[in-house]
Amino acid sequence: MVSFRYLLTLKLEISYLFMKLTENPISRRKFLSNSSKAGLAVGLVGSGILSACSNEAKGDAQAILATSFTQTPLSFDFGALEPHIDAMTMEIHFTKHAAGYAKNLGEAVGEENVNTNKPLEDVLAKISNYSTKMRNNGGGHYNHELFWQIMTPDAAERPEGDLAEAINSSFGSFEAFVEQFEAAAKTRFGSGWAWLVVGEDNKLSVGSTPNQDNPLMDISDFKGIPLLGLDVWEHAYYLNYQNRRADYVSAFWNIINWKTVAERYNAAI
Repeated sequence: MVSFRYLLTLKLEISYLFMKLTENPISRRKFLSNSSKAGLAVGLVGSGILSACSNEAKGDAQAILATSFTQTPLSFDFGALEPHIDAMTMEIHFTKHAAGYAKNLGEAVGEENVNTNKPLEDVLAKISNYSTKMRNNGGGHYNHELFWQIMTPDAAERPEGDLAEAINSSFGSFEAFVEQFEAAAKTRFGSGWAWLVVGEDNKLSVGSTPNQDNPLMDISDFKGIPLLGLDVWEHAYYLNYQNRRADYVSAFWNIINWKTVAERYNAAI
């Protein structure tokens, strides 16, 4: 029997050859989007987390979940999230910490011969096969790329639609979800991240991971497709909040891009 992994790989190769031979005016962005969907499916289906590329998948939904190996520019100014996150923290966080992860990831990719035609998620799903450098920087890059996406200066108070229903179904209420998420963020010892994820059964759950690990990694005790992530490393908040992590966590609700989180949820299910 032909394996699902083989069919996905074959589909990717045929798409590439078709583009080359016909010189069809398909944009590079569109091609990379389709390639990312195929690669994401291989990585996530293989890890048993998500059937991300099925016959029922519509449009570019799965491309929403795919992450590249390079740093994406911010969609807002460094000071746009004030007073909840100050401009200096944002600038240092993005241009020093996150940029450093992207740079080091690029080095690790070259050293370990990673196929960058597939999304970063493919590496994370098999991170136990790679070096500590890849784990730390691949995780750091993925986590921060998601972090910038799910924040906005024009935040809604709470989610709506299918995501809101899923939160109510999984946690009982939005307020109960907030309480659980804040507890995960506040009680993560040392550095790490708090997460809202969707699992194989399309149920939502909350948890945390240490350092730059995340729920996509095969070494993680807490698994799922990340919808929302909060950085609780001290560099994310210390200039403004000092040791008051709880205040930083509470302020986070004022800047969440629930539209993006909802798009990720719809793509994941």
